[in-house]
Amino acid sequence: MRISKYRISAQVRPPHDLQAEAELVLESGPAAPRMVLFELSRFLKVNSVTMQTAAGELPLEFIQNEALQGTQLARRGNDLVAVIFPQALAAGSSTKLKFNYAGPVMSEAGGGLMYVGAKGVWYPNRGLEMSDFDLEFRYPEPWVLLATGKRVSFESTANEQVARWVSEHPIPVAGFNLGQYDRATAKAGPVTVVAYATRGVENTFPGGRPAADVPLVPPPNVGIQRHIPEANVMPPPSPDPALHVQAVADDAARSIDWLSRRLGPFPFGSLALTQMPGTSSRGWPGMIFLSSYVFMSNEERLQRQLGDSATLMYSKLMPAHETAHQWWGDAVGWKSYHDQWIAEGLANYSALLLIESDNPSDAQSVLERYRQDLLRRTHSGVPVHEAGPVTLGVRLTSSKFPEGYEVVDYARSTWLFHMLREMLHDAPPEQPRRSAKVARATSRTASDELFFHVLRKLSEDYRYKKISTADLQRAFEAVLPPELRFEGRQSLDWFFEGWVEGSAIPHFELDDVKIAAHADHINASGTILQKDAPQLLVTSIPVYAVTDTKQVLLGRVFADGPETSFQFIAPAGTRKLALDPMQTVLSK
Repeated sequence: MRISKYRISAQVRPPHDLQAEAELVLESGPAAPRMVLFELSRFLKVNSVTMQTAAGELPLEFIQNEALQGTQLARRGNDLVAVIFPQALAAGSSTKLKFNYAGPVMSEAGGGLMYVGAKGVWYPNRGLEMSDFDLEFRYPEPWVLLATGKRVSFESTANEQVARWVSEHPIPVAGFNLGQYDRATAKAGPVTVVAYATRGVENTFPGGRPAADVPLVPPPNVGIQRHIPEANVMPPPSPDPALHVQAVADDAARSIDWLSRRLGPFPFGSLALTQMPGTSSRGWPGMIFLSSYVFMSNEERLQRQLGDSATLMYSKLMPAHETAHQWWGDAVGWKSYHDQWIAEGLANYSALLLIESDNPSDAQSVLERYRQDLLRRTHSGVPVHEAGPVTLGVRLTSSKFPEGYEVVDYARSTWLFHMLREMLHDAPPEQPRRSAKVARATSRTASDELFFHVLRKLSEDYRYKKISTADLQRAFEAVLPPELRFEGRQSLDWFFEGWVEGSAIPHFELDDVKIAAHADHINASGTILQKDAPQLLVTSIPVYAVTDTKQVLLGRVFADGPETSFQFIAPAGTRKLALDPMQTVLSK
């Protein structure tokens, strides 16, 4: 079953209350049940559910779980509403339902900032699904309300403002934000970018903190919050986010312009960026909630003794990551939690490529930090990467691995796309494997066109649709050069089975290296040892010749199992060989 359309009329009453009527069209599959479950915030109480029939509106029975007082579920969790029909819905039918509900779903953070809640919880939903949204909000002065979609009407009276927002295309989720904002505008081609920030920060904003880094991972969109503790130091002056609102708008416009040239047109007609209390950010179709830390200067971050990684995250990675989510996650969805890593990985790696275009060392430091995060040991002494493969999604988080999803799905998925890009980036003319096959030396090319061709094709083919891991594999296999075909097959089974569906981080060594000069060439041979890895893991490893003046890419070797022999013709002056000196493979 899926919900194809929403029409929601909501009365917003700051600081806490929301009263709404949501009409939705429920499309039944081939085996429609008599009872259907919907998700809704525990803070919202359903008053009635009706079904449209030929004779008029028919009241339906429903069951809504009561919040468990004093528990995490009561404070943060969502509720399930079970709606019971008089009889099982007909297969393939469309049913119009109407929910009336109300409750204190919003929180006041201070400084003119409101916090509405996690994705989707303010209206009845059945998970992320591409739907059409028509949203109308009534709210008082002097508040500014922003919502997903395009604003098609606005009226203002002495006591009330009324705005209507309609999605331009099917989108997976809809949201809104409320605040007392200053605004700034920028343009990215035909796309209008508007940033909104208040003159103050939330009441809980820390005045200072110890000199330490937060994990260099944009918090995932699954309700995980990261809090920065207060420190017992003299607080620096309170920041004024509105002073930096133009810089945030300009940076987002530049990100859209850079990404559009590589991923295809921006999926929506405009982008709104609003200040959000806390250290997390969230992306919605055409709208992004950015942490108050983003609306700060580097000097203000320095005054709060943020570490280098935290400064890089808030100043560059987090805004670009959420902007890239407009392509990956908002326009292109995922078919199941097994495939969510694609959206997170592509959004994060797209942001990393943007950072790399400005400062390659920053991008390299992010990748190195991700490597360290994956190898970091938990309190029980187990490396975090052993939580499991990226395809486990939110199931990576457990009592044994409290940060499993947060680290693995971001860090490893980013590395996986980096490895795919690098393989396409510097594919040699031939692929030596165990045999003594000889390959010509080749220079590293500067072109990433093949990689971006795949991303543009994915963005085009799956826009306003959902993608699976199998779809992703087929897209990369379609452009796989002959020299990157393991055992001659145009298949990436070896990569997706060993690296995407695996969790290992191997260690590589060179052994038995021989460099022999002949009359007309230099012959270089050796063995790659692949350790701390499953017996069947296959890895594409670049091998370089090192001379007195430079490093020259000889080619890539498929490290197949514990030991793999190779042989190359090397350039004059070669004095030794090096495995992956550019650090393009996730390894110890």
